[in-house]
Amino acid sequence: MDTIDTTRAPGTEAAATVARLRTVFASGRTRSVAWRRAQLWSLRTLLTEHAQELGEALRADLGKSPTEAFTTEIGFTVNEIEHTLARLHGWLRPRRTGVPLALAPARARVIREPLGTVLIISPWNYPVQLALAPLVGALAAGNCAVVKPSELAPATSAALARLLPLHLDPQAVAVVEGGVPETTALLEQRFDHIFYTGNGTVGRIVMAAAARHLTPLTLELGGKSPVVVEPGTDLATAARRIVWGKFMNTGQTCVAPDYVLAVGETATALEPHLASAVREMYGDDPATSPHYGRIVSTRHFDRLVGFLKDGRTVVGGDHDRDSRYIAPTVLADVDPGAPVMNEEIFGPVLPVVAVPDLDTAISFINDRDKPLALYAFTASADSKRRLTAQTSSGALAFGVPNAHLTVPGLPFGGVGESGFGRYHGEHSIDTFSHTKAVLDKPLFADPLRIAYPPFTTWKDRLLRLLL
Repeated sequence: MDTIDTTRAPGTEAAATVARLRTVFASGRTRSVAWRRAQLWSLRTLLTEHAQELGEALRADLGKSPTEAFTTEIGFTVNEIEHTLARLHGWLRPRRTGVPLALAPARARVIREPLGTVLIISPWNYPVQLALAPLVGALAAGNCAVVKPSELAPATSAALARLLPLHLDPQAVAVVEGGVPETTALLEQRFDHIFYTGNGTVGRIVMAAAARHLTPLTLELGGKSPVVVEPGTDLATAARRIVWGKFMNTGQTCVAPDYVLAVGETATALEPHLASAVREMYGDDPATSPHYGRIVSTRHFDRLVGFLKDGRTVVGGDHDRDSRYIAPTVLADVDPGAPVMNEEIFGPVLPVVAVPDLDTAISFINDRDKPLALYAFTASADSKRRLTAQTSSGALAFGVPNAHLTVPGLPFGGVGESGFGRYHGEHSIDTFSHTKAVLDKPLFADPLRIAYPPFTTWKDRLLRLLL
């Protein structure tokens, strides 16, 4: 496996790396199921044998606790690998399909074949999971891959660059470290698929670069994921689950609840439960909690602190720039036009917006960009039906945020501004494969002659009957 040679220009190194991987793919090395399974097993070994080292890197980059590092990154990816290994043969099996009578006798089938050499650009917020979970799909589908970790998580990037060459096929997978110059150089190359996880601004740059080569791509972006809370639900349990989902990874999660739409009198009733849940999970002083992380950079810290004035503080509000600490914060009486409501928060600030009824909540959601996820806490079956039918989001979950990612059979991806394409489980195989149609018609019988010119009256009648 290759890592970037910093003594060479990024463009030269990127071109050489991609050309090398293309040669390996053309050799057929990666196509066998045995090779694919061996790579997945080796990746699993990396994660289990080096879990402590990866956890320490995540702690250095984001302040993640060992438990959170394991459950949301290392263990999560191990589960993805095991789910894939258990089902890979079935997913790759050709699927037969029927043929019309006019073509009989013939056989038709659908096969999945690897795309070639793919690029995976991962973000800083879950730098292990969001680099390696897509790689699971790329390898399982039989591709060569370039992995570009985020330079904003330098300890994790360095760990991946060191560990991946020890475990995966060094001729089929490359790790490229670095920042904007290295990423730009990679995007100048021709890939067979680009998988990008991050924000919409960079997503547009990636999409423009892909367009130059007509490269298909997956964009896993973000957005403001709402939480609708209706009267009649168990507010104490709802608050605990919202706080868990929101402040996991210090709020730096693409599917985290971004804001709450509290219906009717729910806003006032929910406030003490949210405050209580924060104290229950992180104590009276979250700055001293070993289970609460830090903001990734001072730039993000400064942006988030600017939101703290956009509502009445229910809990939290404390912050320290030197340590990049912002307490888990809930804001009430938030104006829908406030700055905190105009962009994805991506941090530990949770605005609560009061709305009079579900109609208003649905309109509020539909008047904005389609979110990556929509969550709702309601005891009403009719409300669940209406939210399902009358809103559009990458995912919809009732009663719990974030957890849909842990269901390997569910596709993960956005819609509209929150991205396009999906992965996890078999959906990853679809993303990193070409689904090829194969038709096989023998020559010993040629009923197609009725479709050959010249056309007679009886041919015309028969063709109309058969088709």
